[in-house]
Amino acid sequence: MNFKKICVLGLGYIGLPTASTFATSGVKVIGVDVNQKVVNSLQNGEVHIYEPGLRTLVQAAVQSGNLVIADHPEEADAFIIAVPTPFYDEKKADLTYVKSAAESIVPFLRKGNLVVLESTSPPLTTIDILIPILEKSGLKAGDDFYVAYSPERVLPGQILRELIENARVIGGMDEKSAQIGKALYQVFVKGEIITTTATTAEMVKLMENTYRDVNIAIANEFARLADRFGVDVWEAIEIANLHPRVNILRPGPGVGGHCISVDPWFLVEAAPDITSLIHTARLVNDSQPDHVVDLIKRILGGLGNKKVTILGLAYKPDVDDLRESPAVEVAHKLAECGARVTAFEPFKPDFIVPGVLMATTLEEALKQAEIIVLLVNHTEFKRLDPHQIVSITPARVILDTVGAWKPETWEAAGFETHRLGVSKREVHD
Repeated sequence: MNFKKICVLGLGYIGLPTASTFATSGVKVIGVDVNQKVVNSLQNGEVHIYEPGLRTLVQAAVQSGNLVIADHPEEADAFIIAVPTPFYDEKKADLTYVKSAAESIVPFLRKGNLVVLESTSPPLTTIDILIPILEKSGLKAGDDFYVAYSPERVLPGQILRELIENARVIGGMDEKSAQIGKALYQVFVKGEIITTTATTAEMVKLMENTYRDVNIAIANEFARLADRFGVDVWEAIEIANLHPRVNILRPGPGVGGHCISVDPWFLVEAAPDITSLIHTARLVNDSQPDHVVDLIKRILGGLGNKKVTILGLAYKPDVDDLRESPAVEVAHKLAECGARVTAFEPFKPDFIVPGVLMATTLEEALKQAEIIVLLVNHTEFKRLDPHQIVSITPARVILDTVGAWKPETWEAAGFETHRLGVSKREVHD
């Protein structure tokens, strides 16, 4: 099938790179977003999200004339839905955006079209929810148009490279849909493209992130056990990983982002009676920010009116993505407990956390601190020189929750050091 024009719905962390990559590969693309601010900024040459190389790619796509930004879809050969799938407070998938995007396609759907859902979704979403909406057009899925599910499987900070190089799974409602979907992504994907059923593809994405979530949960429990038993969890993990069949991940303040912290709940929602392990892992990781707050409280002997400076609010290093970030949760909980919290997030210094003072520079963040808490392993934080830091802050206590700083170096500069998963007797006494 020859794809002359594609319509991409949703211009976020996945939709915008996808639309731009298709456009710079020579395909006409209509990039659609319902957020008028996003539309206006992109039309004015501004990129609303940070991703290395994305601004250059988007500008090249727009300047080529192949990428046009709009607030509503148009007729196209293929439609790609890449909208968010958050969850409600009760940990159930909110498919409002998916349904709305599908509804918006209906007036423009024509015979021979392909519709691809990229949004991470619970199993059977493509078959039970997407297709019935699209068939409101009067056309029959599988006969008049084709439907596939192809989840994004990229890492923020590496999206542009992994979008092209990673293996891609295409799940069709039937074999022909899968093959047509494969032909679409062959426009730019260099990695292997595997075809399967739509529901299998939905499961694959959820399984990948659930696997990681469960393994992070055991690392976080090991950190809590090490704290209880007076063990250095970082040393213990390093030794354990010398075993050829062991690969324990690194603990931290929790799990965030719109994938690992969300996707497992879709499986729990779909089959609560047979997902006890997945459910428990989610509870462990969701409660890790509470463990960090408790650790800070023990170190300081309380939180009321204590001046706590937090370094990093993103959900992972060197990105501006704060969705479901455990660092944000730690900051929020500290403020609720009466601490005077200052946070510095270099990739999004204007982010707002209720009750938290946001600093625009490192110096501003540190100038009145009593304790410095590292929550995100940003490269610039990892490279901090404690001998320089000691001259710009009254703080003489640090807590490293990500295993980034060498304690002996900070201690030599005059700091009392604490690390997640490394017990100190005086903290417990």
